[in-house]
Parts: sequence; C-alpha cells; structure tokens
Amino acid sequence: MTETPSATTVAFLGLGHMGLPMAKNLVAAGYPVHGFDLVPAAVEAARASGIMVAQNGAEAVASASVVITMFPAGKHVIEAYRAELLAAARPGTLFIESSTIAVDEARAAHALALAAGHRNIDAPVSGGVVGAENGTLAFMVGGADDDYAAALPLLEVMGKRIVHCGGPGLGQAAKVCNNMILAVSQIAVAEAFVLGERLGLEHQALFDVVSQASGQCWSITTNCPVPGPVPTSPANRDYQPGFAGALMAKDLGLALHAIEQTSTDAQMGRLAQQMYAAFAAGDGASRDFSGIITDIRDDTDIRDDRA
Repeated sequence: MTETPSATTVAFLGLGHMGLPMAKNLVAAGYPVHGFDLVPAAVEAARASGIMVAQNGAEAVASASVVITMFPAGKHVIEAYRAELLAAARPGTLFIESSTIAVDEARAAHALALAAGHRNIDAPVSGGVVGAENGTLAFMVGGADDDYAAALPLLEVMGKRIVHCGGPGLGQAAKVCNNMILAVSQIAVAEAFVLGERLGLEHQALFDVVSQASGQCWSITTNCPVPGPVPTSPANRDYQPGFAGALMAKDLGLALHAIEQTSTDAQMGRLAQQMYAAFAAGDGASRDFSGIITDIRDDTDIRDDRA
C-alpha cells in the first residue's frame, strides 16, 4: 500500500531562498515538515508558512523519517551530520542532501550516514528560486536504487525533472558538469554580443539568427545577456538574479576542484572559473551571472583605450 504524505514526517534544515519554498511545497502537498535555520528571519518566515519550527537541528530530525538539508557549503553538511543530526535521527532515516557541494564531500556525507545506521542520497538542484517556488526544480540524484525510489515522491513535489545519475556523489558530479557547461556558454554568448556590437550588429538581429541556428543554447534563449530579445531575462531588470554571480563562482570552484582531482584537461572550465571569480569579487557577486557581459564589454573598451 502506498504511504500517504501525512505518514511521512520531513525535517527540512536550511530555510533560505531555496529551502523555504521547497519546504512550503512539501507542506502544501500534505507532508508534516519540521524546519530549522540559524537565521531568525528565515525561522519566522518558515513559521508563517505552516512549517513546524524546531529549536535546533537535533529536535527537527528526532521524529522525522526523511531529513532534507540545504546548506551553503559542504563543510556545513559534514559538521551538522557529525555534531548532531546523525545521532539524533531515528535508525534508518533517509537523508536527502540537496546542497551543492563537492563530489568527495557528498561521498563523505554518505559514508557518515551509513556508518550511523541511516540512508543517504545526494540530490542537488537546478532551477533557481523561481524553480523552487514553482515546484519545477531539476534534481540530479546519486545513491542506491531503493533510496532513490523512497525519495522520489518527495522530489516530485519539489521538482519537475528528476534524474538518477548513479551511485553516491554522482548527483553532485552531474551538477558540477552542468554548471561548468552553463558558465562557458554564458561567457561565449556574452562575448558574441559584444563582438556583434562592435561590428555594428543589432542585438535583435543577432538573437534572431543565433536562437534558431547552431549557436542556440539556454544562455541565449532564456538568459539572454542583453535587454530586449528575451523580456524575462535578468538583463531587462538590471541583472537582478536569477542565479547570482557568487553562486556561479562557488560552483565553478567545485568544478575546478574536480578538474584537478581527476587531472582533466578542461581549459575552458578553468578559464570560466577565473572569469567568474573575478566577476564575483566585485558587484557581480549579487548580480545575475549573465551580467558578466558588462565586464567583458568594459575590458574590451579598456584594451581599446590602451591601443
């Protein structure tokens, strides 16, 4: 017999811009959700959304059969697992780790959970805040088949596309590879628009060609870096994210870590990491990552002035 949502108690730890709407969707689907966050404002927002707020992480997981974590970095996941979560959870609890962390950190978290008598999958997401709010996230899952199957009903509430990528850590591996492609393509599209500007080509004309030609990609059809051609792109609202430059820089740092660990000849990935690190060191940290076009345009102008 299929278990009803009300019979599955969820602990959701990390109720920020992504975690809160994900937890709210679970509540709307009938799941009892116990939440916790270190930020008082996030706690109040969660309480107002129908989430049962716990005093700490240990209290949140104590009665849960599923624990979802959405933390800023891998060190926070490992620390939380070791400090309180694994010891406080009931035996056999399913831990769903949805933060974006390094592959080796995901595998370390998996090993810790199993050693404590629990189950674990890594399930990072793509789709941003809008996807979290609309329940249309993409989940990339790494873990055992039966644990993936157990998590699937919850993931389907929060997401639209769920892909089982393989064993532990391979969900994070897929996320790292996807975001490296995204960063490289966003830079390439930005460079093409700046080149087009300098050749006298109108933005709309370039968009009309490329969006229907072999250069077509998400970075132009959805996240077009110039105002006009795609009215919903961040370029039309002064590059308000979206997906912030600081987050892209973080993800590319994870990609660089994986590149170096595997001795992969990923020259474009390395260059993208360098460019987004520089972008995020300034105002780009809080702007949409497509705003890197402004740096490319400015750098081009500076070189012209020096010529």
